[in-house]
Amino acid sequence: MSKLSIAVIAGDGIGPEVVSAARRVLEEVGRRHDIAFAFEEFGWGAEYYFQHGRMMPPQALEVLGGFDAILLGAVGHPDIPDHVTLNGLLLPIRRGLDLYANVRPAVLYPGVESPLAGRRAGDIDLVVVRENTEGEYAQSGGFIYHQQPHEIAIQTSVFTRRGIERVVRLAFELAVRRNKKRRVTSITKSNAQGYSMVLWDRVVAAVAQEYPSVETESQLVDAAAMNFVRRPESFDVVVASNLFGDILSDLSAIVTGSIGLAPSANLDPTRRHPSLFEPVHGSALDIAGRGIANPMAAILSAAMLLEHLDCVPAARAIEAAVTVVLGEGRVRTPDLGGDSSTQQVTEAVLEKLGQT
Repeated sequence: MSKLSIAVIAGDGIGPEVVSAARRVLEEVGRRHDIAFAFEEFGWGAEYYFQHGRMMPPQALEVLGGFDAILLGAVGHPDIPDHVTLNGLLLPIRRGLDLYANVRPAVLYPGVESPLAGRRAGDIDLVVVRENTEGEYAQSGGFIYHQQPHEIAIQTSVFTRRGIERVVRLAFELAVRRNKKRRVTSITKSNAQGYSMVLWDRVVAAVAQEYPSVETESQLVDAAAMNFVRRPESFDVVVASNLFGDILSDLSAIVTGSIGLAPSANLDPTRRHPSLFEPVHGSALDIAGRGIANPMAAILSAAMLLEHLDCVPAARAIEAAVTVVLGEGRVRTPDLGGDSSTQQVTEAVLEKLGQT
């Protein structure tokens, strides 16, 4: 029997609701695939901030480092500035544990309607690989004449050859493993950013030479944004900087029907540190506590967790159950045009797991 230790940070808003659903699915699939889970919950996030003035304790990274993986719900509260919540929890975990690749699949599932006309199930099946620890989110800079009329803010992007190369290489490896279009699209803006993005382009060209079976293309980020809407079916693996990948992955979630279906993985592919898995959606305080949050993104994130930990049959079973539930169209939350509850959707997935 495989034994996996999972740190759980349910977080804020709908985070606890969707994490609870993901845990139930993990426990059920574990019973069927001989996997035992040891979950440990950490009450970090907005409530912790209100009590302690910080999003998580100083020793948080040391504590998390002892687990096999981390399952996160959502972080954010209207009474705390977004830059405080992000830089107080998620970004320190990504950098401190060197989770340098953010992997975000986007699939148009059966029974789900894309806002784009004429797209059918399976027409959109792409994954955005986002550099996750440097780039535009490096937090290098500062204020001069802070909070004075002539205040200056300096924000410097940080791009390293090592940082670019390792995430680009992961994208090519993923294109090979997916074995679909075998295409990597690099997102850049080297016409305007003549240093960082030119370095990015050079590194992509060098890595591409090692993968002759993979088609490589480069698109400027503004053109890519248009093409995600105009012809999303042309993409396979997309690799982008921290900022560009963040924006495009949210766009890819919307064109596949709902951000409530978008999972993600923050990976340390070397496995020196535990990787973190989370739904792409935010804390959604406006629907928190109403029992209508879509748990599918958290459930699919749990499947990504299992795949990363080499429990591939269990991961595929979760993906198959989600696909069947969506395809039947009987049980779906309001974001997908239905009136089902979080619990009803979770029960439907658990029922299908029992039939696999």
